[in-house]
Amino acid sequence: MRGVAATGLVTATGCGSEGASTSFKEAQRTGTIKVGFANEAPYGFIDETGRLTGEAPEVARAVLKPLGITELAGELADFRQLIPGLKANRYAFVAAGMFINPSRCADAAFSIPDYQVESAFLVPKGNPKGITRFTDIPGKDVLIAVLTGAVELGYAVEAGVPEEQIVTLGDQDSVFRAVQDGRVYGAATLDTTAAWLLERNPGSGLEKTEPFPHRSEPGVGAFTFPRGATDFVTAFDTELRKLKKSGEWLRIVKPFGFSERNAPPPDMTTDQLCGDA
Repeated sequence: MRGVAATGLVTATGCGSEGASTSFKEAQRTGTIKVGFANEAPYGFIDETGRLTGEAPEVARAVLKPLGITELAGELADFRQLIPGLKANRYAFVAAGMFINPSRCADAAFSIPDYQVESAFLVPKGNPKGITRFTDIPGKDVLIAVLTGAVELGYAVEAGVPEEQIVTLGDQDSVFRAVQDGRVYGAATLDTTAAWLLERNPGSGLEKTEPFPHRSEPGVGAFTFPRGATDFVTAFDTELRKLKKSGEWLRIVKPFGFSERNAPPPDMTTDQLCGDA
């Protein structure tokens, strides 16, 4: 588990900056491309060896290799700043497991759906307050932490959770420690995130609730590109489809806690998820 401590270019094993480009065509020439990430495990993070890894970077590596791009140079950013950084040409694309939704589609382009996931709460063992849905929170004497810029804040507000019961924190470590230390009762996060954190923090005294969808549908994550990067998105989608059809996608994502249930239906499209954006 690693928190977002800074914003800047990460130079590390498998994540070097030399020759990195924010242009798809130039990256094909040099073999290295610059990618935005938010250091949120298991989606995109720096591991203990200094390697940029996670579900999204590892899938991206497999997708980009046939396109002549073999190295990722990671640009670390606060989750809220990933799309602004993309628009400012700080990186060529984002590999952070970002959900596709209409408001984001207005500012960026997305690949085909990469994965789907439901929400869950990190709570004290036994869940004494019985929080299993956002609608359980109003009227109870509890504080719930959410990650800055993540979808859970919107989910909570939509469910009628009062602002004074929501604590927004800047990184995963802060969210996890706030629950463990009792400064908040629980944390709203994604099911895969909660499972990852618990696996890497044995003896924490915490557990995760059963996963549940938002509005009866799971959230759907994808890779994020500048609007107008049609050639890059088309090439990326072509290779991602091949990866999924071959079964290689599932092999890549399993070490990060993903399974067959996280594979979006083949007929799900980005246009459907973007709506009228």
